Amino acid sequence: MGKVTCDITITADGFAAGHNQSEGRPFGDDGGDGWGDRLHAWYGEGIEQHPEIGRMATAKAFVMGRNMFGPVRGEWDRQWKGWWGDDPPYHAPVFVLTHHPRDPQPMDGGTTFHFVTDGIESALAQAREAAGDGDISIHGGATTVNQYLAAGVIEEMRLHIAPYTLGAGVRLYDGVPPLDLEQVEARATSSVLHVTYRVLS
Repeated sequence: MGKVTCDITITADGFAAGHNQSEGRPFGDDGGDGWGDRLHAWYGEGIEQHPEIGRMATAKAFVMGRNMFGPVRGEWDRQWKGWWGDDPPYHAPVFVLTHHPRDPQPMDGGTTFHFVTDGIESALAQAREAAGDGDISIHGGATTVNQYLAAGVIEEMRLHIAPYTLGAGVRLYDGVPPLDLEQVEARATSSVLHVTYRVLS
């Protein structure tokens, strides 16, 4: 059986998004413009500088919160297909946590979004079945990662830490009991620090 990992980009003070996320500002407010672009700028620098991008793609199933899938709230009154266009980068089944039922959404490249209404345990069980012996990535946002950390099921954390602070917003580790972590790998570039931790308890 593969590992359950998380893979998330955060600021140096642990925030993955600001308050008031919306379609126009998917990473929320920061008192200025464009911090979400800055937070993920390292990703645009490509796989040669950041081989971690390729490692993300090795997961055989993904779990994400509805907010990461898109800005639509309440009942599905529009056919939002995610932020990533017709060919999302996952190329595997993605299980989206939501309170509102929706039929699966197949996309180009092998990605299919499945909408799970009966909680994090069900989403993980479905992801395990889909992944077989492969890894499962709890892919965000921070609120979803925090739920799985609190449940004690994430075995490895892959963090990408951008070199600035935000001060408020949606923060990794909020509501999570203390964790015992073992550092497995760390690699710095000018735009980000990539750190991998094994979760011991």
